[in-house]
Amino acid sequence: MSQDQMVELFKQCCNEVLMWIGFGTLIGLASKAIMPGKDPGGAVGTMMLGIMGSIIGCGTMVFFWPALRVTPVSIPGFCLGTIGAFLVLIAYRVLAGGIFTESEDGDRWFHGYRRYRRRRNMVEDV
Repeated sequence: MSQDQMVELFKQCCNEVLMWIGFGTLIGLASKAIMPGKDPGGAVGTMMLGIMGSIIGCGTMVFFWPALRVTPVSIPGFCLGTIGAFLVLIAYRVLAGGIFTESEDGDRWFHGYRRYRRRRNMVEDV
């Protein structure tokens, strides 16, 4: 491999990485905008969420339709990536206990305290 070919390969790899980072961030922002409520993670978390969503969404499409190639740059790729990131965000909330909480029959006071604590924090933040 000549030096010119190495430089072109390096440029192509850098372009691919920047494309995944850019569109991953856009896809992560779109999925967080669709899902109501407070979401975890900052800029890096949003980017990783979008990249995972793109891999899951586009990978699922390629798995079921091998002849179809989808990239995150295309409109179908953006839609599939957003759906994939949305599913990752739902899975995170379910596993983190943000949607379902376990309780016993006598633990009803816990839910009321948790609701009160959330309201109090919201009032203090304003």
